[in-house]
Amino acid sequence: MRRVIVIAVAGASLAGCSSVSFDSLQPSPSPVQIQLESKPPGDEARTSLGQSCKTPCSVTLSAPEGGFSVTYALTKFQPATVQVQVTPGDFLNLSAPTISPNPVVAELQPVPTPPKPTGKKPKKPATPKGAAEASPAASPFPAQAR
Repeated sequence: MRRVIVIAVAGASLAGCSSVSFDSLQPSPSPVQIQLESKPPGDEARTSLGQSCKTPCSVTLSAPEGGFSVTYALTKFQPATVQVQVTPGDFLNLSAPTISPNPVVAELQPVPTPPKPTGKKPKKPATPKGAAEASPAASPFPAQAR
């Protein structure tokens, strides 16, 4: 009976070990600083992670694995989005992740202006002179009797 109890306790303790997560042993993502620039300067740059600033500026963020995007917006310019790739750092050397591109630069294009109206109204097509004066008697089809 004692042997059964020891085996049951050992089994329960091993089952508890299987639920332990080793994610807590991995270092948290180290914050990185990224430079945001645009042409023309002074627009709002917003990362897909939520940070924003007026260019030129820099933001500090915890870079996610894979990457994120930066969207630039300025009045009278078309918005632009730049994808940023994040390469994780080396776990053994504890190096920081690599951000590419850094600085993140976008060149905004002006919104095209609609063409101005010329002020002239389009002319209606002229009807041929003979078509308005044609009489029903001159028709090649005879009139039907009623």
